[in-house]
Amino acid sequence: MGYRLGRLIDHVGLRVDEFPAVRQFYLAVFEALGRASEVHDADDELSLDELYIGPRLDGGGVTANLHLCFQAPDRETVARVHAAGMAAGGRDNGGPGLRDYHPGYYAAFLLDPAGNNLEVKVDERVTGRSAEAVDVTTGS
Repeated sequence: MGYRLGRLIDHVGLRVDEFPAVRQFYLAVFEALGRASEVHDADDELSLDELYIGPRLDGGGVTANLHLCFQAPDRETVARVHAAGMAAGGRDNGGPGLRDYHPGYYAAFLLDPAGNNLEVKVDERVTGRSAEAVDVTTGS
C-alpha cells in the first residue's frame, strides 16, 4: 500500500462557510487543470493531492486570506483555469499574463468564493522534472 508524498507540506486544509460554492469553484479549476480524475469528492470534503477543503467544523474557524499557487504545464492551461474559475464563481484578482517575479513567470489570480487567493502559474524556465510526485510505501 502506498500514497503520494510532497516535499514540504503534508497537507493544507481549508475550512469555509460557503462550502457548496467553494466546492463548485475548485471542481471547475481541477477540471481545467486536467486533474479531475484525481479528485476525492465527498459530501463534506473535496481533496486533491495535499489540499483538503471542507465546511467549517462545529465551533471552529474558517480559512481566510490564504494564498494557494497551483502549477500548470503551459500558458493555455493558466488561461483555461482562470476562465473556468471565473465561470464557477471566482473573482478576478489578476488575469493571465507574464509577471515580473522572474523571467518566464506566467500566472493568473482568482479569489475563490470564500475570499482565498488562488494563483495558477507556469514557470517557463522549467524544462523537466525528476518526478511528477514521490510515491511512498507503508507497512500497513
